[in-house]
Amino acid sequence: MTRVGLVTDSSHKLWGGRFSGRTSPIMDAVNRSIGVDFRLWPFDIRLSKAWAVALWSAGVLTLEESKQLERGLDAVARRFADGESPAPSDEDVHTMIDRLLHEEIGDVASRLHTGRSRNDQVATATRMWAMDACQRVDEAIRELQSVMLRRARELQDAMLPAYTHMQRAQPVSAAHWMLSHFWPLDRDRLRLAAAARGASTLPLGSGAVAGCAFPVSRVLLQGSLGFSAISRNSMDAVADRDFIAEVIFSLALLGTHLSRLAEDLILYGSSEFGFVRFGDGFSTGSSMMPQKRNPDALEIARGSASRMLGDLTALLGTLKGLPSGYNKDLQDDKRTLFDAVDSSLLVIPAVAGTLDELAFVDERMRNAVSSTMMATDLADYLVHRGVSFRDAHAAVGQLIRLSEESGTELHALPRTAFRSAHERFGEDVFDALSPRRSIERRDVDGGTSPNSVKAQIELAVQSLVPPTETRGNELNLRAAG
Repeated sequence: MTRVGLVTDSSHKLWGGRFSGRTSPIMDAVNRSIGVDFRLWPFDIRLSKAWAVALWSAGVLTLEESKQLERGLDAVARRFADGESPAPSDEDVHTMIDRLLHEEIGDVASRLHTGRSRNDQVATATRMWAMDACQRVDEAIRELQSVMLRRARELQDAMLPAYTHMQRAQPVSAAHWMLSHFWPLDRDRLRLAAAARGASTLPLGSGAVAGCAFPVSRVLLQGSLGFSAISRNSMDAVADRDFIAEVIFSLALLGTHLSRLAEDLILYGSSEFGFVRFGDGFSTGSSMMPQKRNPDALEIARGSASRMLGDLTALLGTLKGLPSGYNKDLQDDKRTLFDAVDSSLLVIPAVAGTLDELAFVDERMRNAVSSTMMATDLADYLVHRGVSFRDAHAAVGQLIRLSEESGTELHALPRTAFRSAHERFGEDVFDALSPRRSIERRDVDGGTSPNSVKAQIELAVQSLVPPTETRGNELNLRAAG
C-alpha cells in the first residue's frame, strides 16, 4: 500500500519536540500560512521587541540579553525591508522571524519565546495590523469625501430628478444628491473608528490559553504597543476575532455604499440619462466597438462589494462553530481581513478618481425635470389654502390623469383644468410648478433648498476636520517601517 505524501525535513520549527517522525509535505502545504501572514512582519517585530523588554522587566532576561534581542530584531526588520524572502521551512511569518533572529544573534534568540505562544503573538500582531488598516482606509475615504465636497460646491446651482422606485420623483439640488452619498461614508468612518477601538485590546501575555507563567507587565506592553486596554480573560483573548468581524462588516457596508454611488453614476453616464460624461483616466474602451466608453472602475467597485460580503460571511461561518480556546481554523481569519482591506484600498481611490474627472451635463439634468414632478407642490399649494392633504392629493391626481391621457405636461394644461379639479386653484397656480421654487421650498434642516445645502456643506467640512484630542495610547497605532 502506497503512503500518501512522503515525509519531509523541516529545519526550523517552533514546535516538534514530542514528535519522532517528520510531517508529510501535504501537511506542510496545508499548515503553511506565510503566503498570507507575511505582511504582519513589521507588527510582529514591534511586539517582539516589546516582549523582550517585558521579559527583562520580569527578571527573565538580563538587560544585555534584552538589548541583544532588540538589536537582532532591528537587523531582521532591515532584511525584510531589503526584500528577504521566506525559506521553504518557514511555516509562518513568526517562524521566519525566529529563524532570521537566530541567524543574526545566535542561541540567545531562543529566549525570546519564553512565556509566549504563537496564539497570543498572532492575535496581537493581527490587532495591530487591523488598527493600522482602519487608519489607512479612513484616510482613503476622507480623500473621496473631499472630492465629493468639491463637486457638491460646484453643483449647488444645478438640479436633477430624485428617484424613488427608479421613477422620477421630485427635483433636488445636484449638490444635495452628491451629499446623499457623502453621509453614508461619514458613518462608515465612524464604524471603522469603533472597529479600531475594538481591536485596541492587548492579548499579548495570554500565552497559549491559560496566561503567562512569568511576571511580565502587561500594562507596560499595553503602553509601549499603543493599546487602549488589556484583555480580561486569556482563553477569550487568544480566540477572540470579534474585532476582525467588526472591521470586515464596516468594510462590507462601505463597499455597499460605494456600489450604490457607482450604480448611480453608471446609470447617469448612460446615453439614456446623459447626466454625466466619463473622463479618460478612469474609463476604458471596447475591443470591438470604437464608440464605447466603459465606466470599468465603477463597475469593479460595484462588484467588489460582493467580495467584501463574502469575506464577512466566510469569517462568521468559521467563528460560529468553534469551541473555546484557539483552533487552527482561525488561520484563515487574516485571509478574509486582508482581502477586504485590499479591496477597499483598491476601489476607493478609483471611485474618487472617476468622480473627480466627471463632467456633469447641467442641461440634460435640468431637462429631465418635468412639471409632473411638482405634483406634490400642487397638493401643498391647496393645503396652504385650507384644503386637507387627502382632498388635495385626489385633486392633483385628477390633473395627473388628464395630463397622461392628453400627453400634455402639467404646466401646459389650461387654467380651466385646474379650476375643474378644485375650486381653490387660483391664478398663481403655475408658480407651484416651478422646479426652482420647489427646491427652495424644502428649506428645512437636511432639505434640498440652497440654504439647507449650504448648511449641509458646512457640516460636511467639519466632519473632515481631524480630532484635536486623542488619548495617549491611541497616538501610537501605526507600525514603524
